[in-house]
Amino acid sequence: QVQLVESGGGVVQPGGSLRLSCAASGFSFRDYAMTWVRRAPGKGPEWVSTINTGETVVFEADSVKGRFTVSRDNAKNTLFLQMNSLKPEDTALYRCARVKSMFPEKVYDYWGQGTQVTVSA
Repeated sequence: QVQLVESGGGVVQPGGSLRLSCAASGFSFRDYAMTWVRRAPGKGPEWVSTINTGETVVFEADSVKGRFTVSRDNAKNTLFLQMNSLKPEDTALYRCARVKSMFPEKVYDYWGQGTQVTVSA
């Protein structure tokens, strides 16, 4: 019953912006930390940003600092990723995931299918 559905991806010019959404259902969204993960073609996954239940950003990849902002709207059961000043190297499939536990190591138990972001001239 747990579902995570990403949307908002697309093709944008370098320097452009996109706002990704992750609609959650089937669980108590407000009780879980959430994360965005991306995977570029031919590369392994990169953890982009994580937000906790208190709406505090607890992790940001150095590659996106100052450009991406993670947020959540618990009333709408939705996770967001605002992406500005996009670069070609941001091209990837972006997935959201639920954080089952954070300590001693983060464990992710549910993943969305992802939304594709392509940054190209």
